[in-house]
Amino acid sequence: QVQLAESGGGLVQAGGSLRLSCVASGRTGSVGGMGWFRQAPGKERECVAAINRGGTSTYYADSVKGRFTLSRDNPKSTVYLQMNGLKPEDTAVYSCAARRLTSYDTNYYRLVNQYDYWGQGTQVTVSS
Repeated sequence: QVQLAESGGGLVQAGGSLRLSCVASGRTGSVGGMGWFRQAPGKERECVAAINRGGTSTYYADSVKGRFTLSRDNPKSTVYLQMNGLKPEDTAVYSCAARRLTSYDTNYYRLVNQYDYWGQGTQVTVSS
């Protein structure tokens, strides 16, 4: 089993920055692609960024491209989501997700059902 713990959420003014962290524990050697999802009230959960096992390939939703940066530090079993230029529409609960590693898996993944492990989520609120 793998456990994920997010941190770094909070309240920030529009234009500000936050860095979210997600630390994996347990069988971290079995973790493949990872991603950050967000869900605002009344909306579906969406993938904002995803990264492959090696950290060499990333995906960003159009709405965050150029503002968010996803990275991972495998020795620390941690992924980071640097969020700059935050907007009120970025307000949501942000959750970290991890996919169980399979052989020769070099991809990132964007769909909720492609992930096996989820963190509890951290609230990000951007005031105007």
